[in-house]
Amino acid sequence: MGIGKVTEQLDWNGKKVTVAGLGVSGIPAARVLHARGALVTVVNDGDDERSRAQAAELEAEGITVRLGDGATLPTGTELIVTTPGWRPDKPLFAAAAEAGVEVWGDVELAWRLRGPGSAPWLAVTGTNGKTTTVRMLASILEAAGLRTAAVGNIGVSLLDAVLGEEEYDVLAVELSSYQLHWAPSVRAHSAAVLNLAPDHLDWHGSMEAYAADKGRIYEGNQVACVYNVADKATEDLVREADVEEGCRAIGFTLGTPGPSQLGVVEGILVDRAFVENRQKNAQELAEVADVQPPAPHNIANALAAAALARAFGVEAKAVRDGLKAFRPDPHRIELVEEVQGVTYVDDSKATNTHAAEASLAAYDPIVWIAGGLAKGATFDELVQRSAKHLRGAVLIGADRALIREALARHAPEVPVVDLDRTDTGAMSEAVREATRLAHPGDTVLLAPACASMDMFTNYNKRGEAFADAVRALAATGDA
Repeated sequence: MGIGKVTEQLDWNGKKVTVAGLGVSGIPAARVLHARGALVTVVNDGDDERSRAQAAELEAEGITVRLGDGATLPTGTELIVTTPGWRPDKPLFAAAAEAGVEVWGDVELAWRLRGPGSAPWLAVTGTNGKTTTVRMLASILEAAGLRTAAVGNIGVSLLDAVLGEEEYDVLAVELSSYQLHWAPSVRAHSAAVLNLAPDHLDWHGSMEAYAADKGRIYEGNQVACVYNVADKATEDLVREADVEEGCRAIGFTLGTPGPSQLGVVEGILVDRAFVENRQKNAQELAEVADVQPPAPHNIANALAAAALARAFGVEAKAVRDGLKAFRPDPHRIELVEEVQGVTYVDDSKATNTHAAEASLAAYDPIVWIAGGLAKGATFDELVQRSAKHLRGAVLIGADRALIREALARHAPEVPVVDLDRTDTGAMSEAVREATRLAHPGDTVLLAPACASMDMFTNYNKRGEAFADAVRALAATGDA
């Protein structure tokens, strides 16, 4: 089990640092830097009541805050630390480039602040499946008796993990494309890119730029670069990466694995990468039934997590025990109820077409509840590939017409209910209409392929509304 390289410790005393943005990563970064003697100025575009309250707290601690102007580079700035949401085309960053000022994200800052002997990182990115894979990985590492935590984009701050009092043997790290864009020095022990599909292109500017930022996760890997055999773009990123000598490319596949791959043979997850004589031998890791739910894309997540754990030296038994103990977060292909022979599944987390396609491939036949904010997405490929699974579709949300038009073009035989309302109560009606279309043995699947903010605070609230509507129908006997 390797130890991650520790970067040179910096002298922050008197260093003029600008933190771009308040919020979940900006405020902790400002406080950490201030505590180390840096002269911190926080800049923020907004000047609302919440921002003013946050600013008042920071100013009481001696941190300068400038509200309503996130475009101008404060005089004397030597470094910018940005929150992940700030787009690269912000005027502040153009001013920084002109002045020769470096820009780091909060992940880069955490990496630079790591102390001697700190825990190595096993890192995961991809368009979909990151959180599930990282949590699976943490469960496997815990089953191996290792001190670990699932951190990063998953909700636990990397700064807290790196600087806190708790000691770890290894960290399971989820990294978004935003975070990777601003993390030039991060060097993982091993890393995985699960998949690549168009997403966040408004932020990155192009699919090529998005993929390049995802590919940064492989830079400097020491032991393994884990890629998806079914997604050639992920393997291409491995080929382009500059890694430590001896670092290996490790594939995962839902089919029979070749040498240096993990895969599935007759319902068994097997390893042909981290075994002696991998040309001839394979190690059984777990059964497909040990993974919950055993949908194809979730099996792929499990294989990626297993590959990273095996790269760190974890025994096969811990892989099995960790996967058996793991349960996914809510709203990720979550079984809500089975009522009168119809299964109701909440995959509200499927906020883009790639995630929705994976979900739709896991069930048959399906009454599909979809729609919301498209974020610039198109739906023709999704409908073409998924049409054979569809019993019917119920469409909600602001951009439902885009899905309706794709269904009309590529699945005209599928009955469609178009709900012309965007209030939160529309979900109850959607569930009733889906129930009307469903036959015993069908699955009513909420896999919206869209963001939720036109109707709900977030995808969690959308999933809760779906589950509440299903349970209400079941309770009244109207299902």
